[in-house]
Amino acid sequence: MSLTVPPSLLQAAESGPVDDEAFVACVRDSLPYAWQVVSRVAADLESSDADFADNVVPPPSETERGQLLRALASDAIRSSLERHFGVKLAFQNCHRVAAFRLSAVDSDTYRRFVSVRGQLLNQSPELRDC
Repeated sequence: MSLTVPPSLLQAAESGPVDDEAFVACVRDSLPYAWQVVSRVAADLESSDADFADNVVPPPSETERGQLLRALASDAIRSSLERHFGVKLAFQNCHRVAAFRLSAVDSDTYRRFVSVRGQLLNQSPELRDC
């Protein structure tokens, strides 16, 4: 299961559209490691002039790795995080999460990061089973 959904939020979803901030709060509470990583790269980006900021530190355990994978593999979770933080997220190797400025999504830097070449160059034997 990806999220621990409070009964009130499930009830709201059964009745109609759900408030984005309520969903983001559910993500924050359910996937704290993923929230921490995304929050950090978004804050690092905001405090710099760079086009992107990224996390290159592997998760400390499979539990945290699973949280990151669940957060970024879900279109609903990922897009909610992107709207909440005002960034475009990119993902490689089960741990390398980058936050890009929205204005940089059409840049060479972004295209390199999400390219097949970028993915291949970011591989290493120790990450094979991630």
